[in-house]
Amino acid sequence: MKYRKKPIVIDAVKFDGSDESVDWLLPQLVSQEIGRSCNKLYIKTIEGVMEANMGDYIIRGVQGEFYPCKPDIFEKTYDIVE
Repeated sequence: MKYRKKPIVIDAVKFDGSDESVDWLLPQLVSQEIGRSCNKLYIKTIEGVMEANMGDYIIRGVQGEFYPCKPDIFEKTYDIVE
């Protein structure tokens, strides 16, 4: 059998190391759900702590969860919604 991913709209930002690229994550940074060290983010997920490097996308999933995604995978999977 083959399956197609359901079309959903997600929030995401490309992490570039700047404060502006993490502004929308402020509540998670304050609660330490997401940690920041130099040019990396450490995101607590149900699969454990995942590391996001500069250039990775940070995605908020359909249940409000956060996780990183490498740019090549992100660009193959998502289109911009106008």
